Amino acid sequence: MSDVTRAKDGRPAHHWRRDIIALAALSTAVAVAATVTNLTGHGPDGPALLPVTVAVLAAAAGFHTWWTRRHGHAPPTSHTGARPRSEERAGQSDQPRDEAATESGKTALWRMRTTVQDEPGSLAALCTALAGLRVDILSLQTHPLADGTVDEFLLRAPGELGADEIARAVSVSGGTRTWIERADAHDLVDAPTRVLGLATRTALDAAELPLALRQLLGRCTIRSLPAGPAGGTRRPEPVPVEGALEDTVMRLRAPEGGVITVERPYLPFTPTEFARARALVELDARLGPRVPHSQDVLTLPEGNDITVRRADVGDLEAAKEMHERCSRRTLRMRYHGPVVDADRYLRHLLSPRFGRTLAVQTASGRIVGLGHLLWDGDETEVALLIEDAWQRRGIGSELLRRLVGMAVQAGCESVYAVTQSSNTGMVAAMRGLGLALDYQIEEGTLVITARVGAPTGGPEGAVAAARAASTAERLSGAGEPGRSEAP
Repeated sequence: MSDVTRAKDGRPAHHWRRDIIALAALSTAVAVAATVTNLTGHGPDGPALLPVTVAVLAAAAGFHTWWTRRHGHAPPTSHTGARPRSEERAGQSDQPRDEAATESGKTALWRMRTTVQDEPGSLAALCTALAGLRVDILSLQTHPLADGTVDEFLLRAPGELGADEIARAVSVSGGTRTWIERADAHDLVDAPTRVLGLATRTALDAAELPLALRQLLGRCTIRSLPAGPAGGTRRPEPVPVEGALEDTVMRLRAPEGGVITVERPYLPFTPTEFARARALVELDARLGPRVPHSQDVLTLPEGNDITVRRADVGDLEAAKEMHERCSRRTLRMRYHGPVVDADRYLRHLLSPRFGRTLAVQTASGRIVGLGHLLWDGDETEVALLIEDAWQRRGIGSELLRRLVGMAVQAGCESVYAVTQSSNTGMVAAMRGLGLALDYQIEEGTLVITARVGAPTGGPEGAVAAARAASTAERLSGAGEPGRSEAP
């Protein structure tokens, strides 16, 4: 009986040929022993043959022991040098699979999309090619099209494996129009959960719709065009109720009657993505205008209380009254043009479709300051307007900090402010953020860009950004009203 087990079911294997050979060897040994005994007892040279016989038997026993240990109990091996399955199971029980597979380096997450023929075996060939590179498929979504099937993968690959190597293997296995980019831990959330989360954010705040579309569709440019001409823009072309999808561009009818255009030149949209985007827009339209009602009460250094809250088009008349109380110089620094055009942009600025607005309100209910966070394609602009009598009290810095916190919460990488070099208050407020700043002069106008993900003020800058994001979360409707002191 041997301790070697079967490869299929793990039960002991009984080698009957080996037993027959052992029985024959035993019979031969008995016969040889009998012959030697007769020669020793009856032959003239019997005493001399006895030591020789003992030596031969000892040599035979030693050879049998060596042969048995080498061939009888050695684990089965293959010509490829792969480890036995028993050892693989033991290794997997001692450490996680991804760590055991990538002892020489870390793993990396990738998002990949490729098109395969809609025929049996095409996906299997693609998965086999990925397995050959030791790439794990964490999630898979399929989008059937007329000319094939678009497969979306979330992959975990060895750290030393590059995007070109993965794309090359996919191409050899039949994948075409392959697109691949690095992913992060947020992509580990399954698609239904992510879409439900985006729908919840959109339901709570109308300003979340552009952000939800961007997070749903990846890197893309989103533009909202009003139904009527505003600020010199022409009227957009009409869009069907169900929207329109044209390869890398989708056009959706905005809830207020305008047009939402989403463009992603590097990757065509799939019908599934178009249906999800349209569902978010329809949800926004059904819920109507809405802004979170959370607010914060601040105490200024001189002891006056002011309220910071979200504003929308319902505050249009109060904002126009504040314009009338502002000096021409203040309005010119804010709007960089003729003062008479200021009121024309207020409805656009206050609309949650184009960004978020914070209003500073006194105890009597009068608005004395406005702060805007505007979605500008792939970038984000911040703008401030403080009534003359309330300037230099820390209100502008407080508004700017909260707007930057909203940008951080929205996942923006940077924000920029357009002002004039003579606007020392705005420059000082941007410097007070403790963030990395870039300065550019464009046609006499100063553009200051703050990288919200790279604080340069040491721990103070990081703490300020975290505090601003927490405050922004309250003003987005996720927390209770609070009280604090303005700097």
